[in-house]
Amino acid sequence: PLGVTATNGRTVIIAASREAKKRGVKSPSRTFEALQICPEMQFTGAHFREYSEISKKFIKICTQYSPFVEVFSMDELFMDITQTVKLFGGIDQLIRTLKSQIQQEIGEYITVSIGISHNKILAKLASGMNKPDGTYRITKENLDDVYKKVELTDICGIGPRIEKRLNSMGVYHLLSLRHLHFSQLVSEFGPVEAAFLQHVAWGDDETPVVHFGNAPQAKSVGRNYSLPHNEYDQRVILQHMYELCEEVSLKLRRLNKKAKTVGMSLRGDISFSGYSHLPVYSFLGRDLFEGCLRLYKKWEWGENEYMLRQISLWAQNLSWEEALPLSLFDIGSKRETIQQTVDKLNDRFGDHTIRNGFLLYGAKLTTVPNGFGADRLERKEIAKLY
Repeated sequence: PLGVTATNGRTVIIAASREAKKRGVKSPSRTFEALQICPEMQFTGAHFREYSEISKKFIKICTQYSPFVEVFSMDELFMDITQTVKLFGGIDQLIRTLKSQIQQEIGEYITVSIGISHNKILAKLASGMNKPDGTYRITKENLDDVYKKVELTDICGIGPRIEKRLNSMGVYHLLSLRHLHFSQLVSEFGPVEAAFLQHVAWGDDETPVVHFGNAPQAKSVGRNYSLPHNEYDQRVILQHMYELCEEVSLKLRRLNKKAKTVGMSLRGDISFSGYSHLPVYSFLGRDLFEGCLRLYKKWEWGENEYMLRQISLWAQNLSWEEALPLSLFDIGSKRETIQQTVDKLNDRFGDHTIRNGFLLYGAKLTTVPNGFGADRLERKEIAKLY
């Protein structure tokens, strides 16, 4: 039984192996909780870069069977094979060929669970019904029988909180969801969630499969980081803030964006969250940090020497770099030229080859691929490959 934890040593299991799940270990959960349930449990740090490389191979293979592929997460995607299934000898033959190719090109240790249906929400549900390495099909004819067997939380989009609220309304399985009037759902959940739940009740979903290269334009760019341990040293806290500002600013530059607003959330002994407007649009880490520093001082975090456990930082109010007017003063352009030169050197010789002097002895943080493919820069890079 194996649990995958954050690489920096935090005690949260972000994924549990099949053997661990059989012993009752869930993900996410705490390592100490897992050891109480399963004393022989072992742990290993996550390696998202390696996972991302496997994910890219997986996506590339699937695009050979349909041009309509939507990446849902690092190890899940939707394929619309309506127009291509006949080219591969029918759906059963397509699945056999696909699985064989994945094992040959990625590794025989990779299994694939496949769900088949006439829409995305039911295909997603079906994909979890015959694991591991199985296939399941949901049709209009067997939908009610399937709904009798599954839990509310087996539907993507219904989590424990939604389930609890549905239970309070007398709904404990998907078929009983049909007995609620739409107005009842609206009064409890609001119009958007109510519409979703009503569609779920009848197995309806008209959402198209959206090609992964057609990701919406970034409205914000951010980074969330949990420290390896609770931190009281204010200089270390400020170094982490600066380092995350450098990461976010690098994403902005690679997206050809500049930001007018920076937001930050600090969580520890106490939690604060807010945003600060920058004097001018910028993609420089130094400018983002100055905005964060204003928040840090406003919250009197350093004066009270609060403990920090987690930091979130984001840049918003974005604009294309070329859409902004040129500055009347050249000092900004000089700093940007220097930064672009530093980027080239770091790209060539490795991250953190050149960094701000304040960060000299600080932690070297690096953005890793996101498990849900939510990072706009990451999606842009993946789309370039195909």
